[in-house]
Amino acid sequence: MNIIIYLVVAAIIGWVATEIMHDRSSLLINIIVAIVGAFLAGFFISPLIGVGTINDAITIPTMLVTLLGAIILIALVRLIRRGR
Repeated sequence: MNIIIYLVVAAIIGWVATEIMHDRSSLLINIIVAIVGAFLAGFFISPLIGVGTINDAITIPTMLVTLLGAIILIALVRLIRRGR
């Protein structure tokens, strides 16, 4: 049951990130963006501010950190796409 909750929260965070960045994606891509964004945020943002990601627990601060990681991931992908 926990994996279902995790995937639903990841889908919502991914959807919010794609809406903020004006990027249209499918549900699967939204989940992947949120999960990879959570890992990126865990390495780079969490040590700076002392808050975990949704990989640790599902709370408002962890969801915000994961959202920031997902937004950064979308921005990096856009930057790489534009460079081609």
